[in-house]
Amino acid sequence: MLINDPSTQVSPGRPRAALVVLCFVQFMLILDDNVVSVALPSLRDELGFGDAGLAWVVNAYFLAFGGLLLLAGRAADLLGRRRVFLFGVALFGVASLACGLAQEPWQLVAGRFVQGGGAAMAAPTALSLITLLFPGDEERTRALGVWGAVAALGGTSGLVISGVLTDLVSWRWIFLINLPVAAVALALMPRLVAESRATRRPRLDVPGALLGTAAVLALVYGLLQARESGWADAAVIAPLLTAAVLAAGFVAVESRVAEPLVPMSFLVHRTRAVANGATLLFSVAMYAMAFLLMIHLQTVLGYDPLQAGLAYLPYGAGILTGMWLSARALTRLGLRWTLVLGFLVSAAGLLMLSGVAAGDPYTTGVLPGMLVTSLGCGLSLPVLTAAAVTGTTEENAGLGSALFTSVQQVGGAVGIAVLVTVSARHSDSQAGSPGAATEGFALALTIAAVLVALGALLMAALLRTRRD
Repeated sequence: MLINDPSTQVSPGRPRAALVVLCFVQFMLILDDNVVSVALPSLRDELGFGDAGLAWVVNAYFLAFGGLLLLAGRAADLLGRRRVFLFGVALFGVASLACGLAQEPWQLVAGRFVQGGGAAMAAPTALSLITLLFPGDEERTRALGVWGAVAALGGTSGLVISGVLTDLVSWRWIFLINLPVAAVALALMPRLVAESRATRRPRLDVPGALLGTAAVLALVYGLLQARESGWADAAVIAPLLTAAVLAAGFVAVESRVAEPLVPMSFLVHRTRAVANGATLLFSVAMYAMAFLLMIHLQTVLGYDPLQAGLAYLPYGAGILTGMWLSARALTRLGLRWTLVLGFLVSAAGLLMLSGVAAGDPYTTGVLPGMLVTSLGCGLSLPVLTAAAVTGTTEENAGLGSALFTSVQQVGGAVGIAVLVTVSARHSDSQAGSPGAATEGFALALTIAAVLVALGALLMAALLRTRRD
C-alpha cells in the first residue's frame, strides 16, 4: 500500500495523467542517450574539442547513468520515490541548461555527467511509480506498453531531432528543449502522485552502496574504453579487473549485513532473475544492432546523418505495432510464450539484416529485416519489463526498476564494446574485398541473433506461464 499524504491523494483518474507526464520524462531521458551523436562535429568545431574529449560527451552520460542506478533506486525506496524522481528531474533540467550554455569543453562534459546522474534518479523511479500506480497485471502491462512505446520513440527520433535542430538552429537546442519537459514534470507530479516509500525504514547499506556503485562504474568505464582503445589496452584491463574485485567484495558484504542494499532473496526470485538475464542478452544484441545499422546507412548507403535518422523511423513504427499486439498475445499465450515469440521474431529479423549485401538498396535490403526486428522488440519489451518488476512492492519497487535499468545499460555497453569491435576487426581483415564493409556487419548481427535466440531458450526453459 502507498504511504499517502491526504493533500496529495491520487484520485481514480490521476494515474493516467501521471503516466502521461512520466512518459514525457522518459522520452526526454532516452532522447539524450543519442541526441548528441549528430551534433558531435558541431560541438568539436565550436568548443574546440579534441577527439578523445569529444568521446566523453557521450561517455560521461552513460558512465553516470549506468553507475548510479542501483544506489538511486534503493534511495528512492527509502527516502521516497516521488521525492527522488523530482530531484532527478530537477538535476537533469539544470544540467541540460548548463550544457546548452557551455563555453568550454570541460563544462559540457561535466554537464553531461550531471545529466546522467539526474537520469539515474529519474528513470528507475518513474518505472517504479508506474508499477505502483497500476497494480493489476493487465493494467500494468498496458501502462508499461505505453511507457515502452514512448521510450522507443525517444530512441528512434533522437537522431532526427538532433539533425533538425543542429542544422536549422544550433546544437545548443538539443539540450535546451529538455527544459519545458522538466518544468512541466516538476509542476504537475506533486499534484498527480502521492509520496511512497518502504514502510520499514532500514539503514542504508553504505559499504554495499559504495562497493556496488564503484563496481558498476568501473565496469561501464572499462567497456567504454574498450570501444575506444581495444581489449588489450591497460586502460581497459585495469578497470575491468577492478570491477571484478569490487563485485566480489560487494557480494561478500551483502551476504553479511543485516540490511543489504540488494538482498540475495531479491536477486533469486525466479521470474525477475530470468527476465533480467534475458534482458541482458537482448540489450547486448539490440544496442549493437542500432549502432551498426546507423554506420551501415551512412558509410555503405551514403546517407547523411539526417537521412539516416529518417531511414530509422520505421523501426519505431514496428515497435509500436508490436506493442499493440503484445497485450493480445499475452492474453492468449501467457507471459512465457509471448516473450519466446517476441525474441524469436527479433532473432529472425537480425538474421535477415545479417544477409544484407553491399549493393542492396535500403528498401529491399535493410527495411524488411529492420521491420521484423522491431516487431519482435515491440512484442517483447512491455512484457519483459513487467516480468522484470513482477512481485515488487512498496518495499523494493525502486530497487527492482533500478536493477532492470542497470541490466539494460550494462548490456548496451557490452554490446557496443564487443560486437562493434568484432564487426570492425572482421571488416579490417577483409580489407580489399568489395563487400568488406558489410561482412563485419553481417558477422556481428549473426552473433546478435544467436544471443536473442539464446534468451528465448532461457525463458522457454525457466519461466512459468501465468496459467502455471
